[in-house]
Amino acid sequence: MRLDKWLWAARFYKTRSLATDAVDGGKVKLNGGAAKPAKDVKPGDRLQLRSGDEDWEVVVAGQNEQRRPAAEARLLYRETPESAARRVLAAELRKLAPMPSADQKGRPTKRDRRQLVRLRASES
Repeated sequence: MRLDKWLWAARFYKTRSLATDAVDGGKVKLNGGAAKPAKDVKPGDRLQLRSGDEDWEVVVAGQNEQRRPAAEARLLYRETPESAARRVLAAELRKLAPMPSADQKGRPTKRDRRQLVRLRASES
């Protein structure tokens, strides 16, 4: 089975073209090396991939020609324990350290600007 089709069927990427672009972009490694979208994947192969903000390391456990529900798609791979631990840690860090100015949209208001001016004046 083609690598891009497997990634799509295992629900790592929403479309096959996104899976192909990820493989071409170097976000997917097959058995530790670079791969092409048409490379054959078989059970026992090890994949390292980046999907969105998450890094995965999985072992191919099965194949399915069609995209099935998420519960069935999870049966196509086994995530390594190290990968699962890294993903849990990364999720905790994202939760504890939100993006700076995530709640601020657009230009600062007059009140925000005045607070910035006061803050900068108190620092110097």
